[in-house]
Amino acid sequence: MIRIKARAPTTQGAVLPTLWGAVAVAYKFGCPLAQQGGLGARIVTSAVFLAVGTGLIFHVRRALLRELRQARRVAGAAQSVVLRPLPARLDGLNVAAAQLSADRGATIGGDLYEAVATEHGVRVVMGDVRGHGLGALGTVAAVLGSFREAVHDEPDLGSVLRRLERALARHLRERSRAEHPSNGAQDPDNPVAEEFVTVLLLEIGRDGELRALNCGHPWPYLVSGTRVEPLTRADPLPPLGPFPLPAELEARPCGHLLPGESLVLFTDGAEDARDARGRFFSLPAVLREAVHDHPLSAQTILRTVFRALLHHTAGTPTDDIAVLVLRNDRRNVAVPGTRATARQAPTDRQPTTYR
Repeated sequence: MIRIKARAPTTQGAVLPTLWGAVAVAYKFGCPLAQQGGLGARIVTSAVFLAVGTGLIFHVRRALLRELRQARRVAGAAQSVVLRPLPARLDGLNVAAAQLSADRGATIGGDLYEAVATEHGVRVVMGDVRGHGLGALGTVAAVLGSFREAVHDEPDLGSVLRRLERALARHLRERSRAEHPSNGAQDPDNPVAEEFVTVLLLEIGRDGELRALNCGHPWPYLVSGTRVEPLTRADPLPPLGPFPLPAELEARPCGHLLPGESLVLFTDGAEDARDARGRFFSLPAVLREAVHDHPLSAQTILRTVFRALLHHTAGTPTDDIAVLVLRNDRRNVAVPGTRATARQAPTDRQPTTYR
């Protein structure tokens, strides 16, 4: 558990306002000029009190800005622990990820992602908690903490997903007790009964084999050469929280991530982003334009997407946005039934249409 010690208020911050107040009172009752009723005396008195008032306003503003900067530093530190930066390379994969919070000036959002190299392959999670800001941070921490342990312990993705479901259920039960009126809690912005998390689990084997489990999350885009298409069009399971997982839970084979190909995972805030005219952001079109001339690194794809998103929303997105890019930079690996120059596509893939 992370404990953040609040800084106790000191007397130093109250010295200057008290001094200014004492000067104003002393002038009013101790200066003969302040007792006169002439126009000149009134102008001088008004100027004195205006200067004192202006000084107090600037002092309060400076103190508030200082506290805001401190709060942002604390929030950034908490976020870096919960949603830690990913390595640039992970078991032969080029990795890049970033998040954009909908709260102006905030660094904490309701999106989550992680990628871990395990003996079972590189396992990846991308998720989206209902709501955003500090209220969603506890749920993000519960899901990510469970994922980081389960991916090493569980041999299959289905067992990993069940661990995430149990961790989320425990977290929601604890929140429910804490938010009960008997504890004096106020009405929460995001009630526990309405809480849910969309989750996408991916497993990338040493030969590039892809397996996935999806609970209400957008499927990632596969970037192969100049082609951009969804990894699959299969219907996902319901989000975690409102409904239990099915008794039979088996990861879906999604073909292979061949050398030179990339996967772009994202939260729904990306494709739901609108411009001033209400038009949705077209992530496939941006990706297709980005790789039109030559292949790009994961970091370049990520920068291109976020630059386009900020331009589309004029820098003010209405929902949290997270993007994770995985590019296979491994040397050519023989894949049964495929050739290095042709990719193996799942049977449920269809031609991509763009907005």
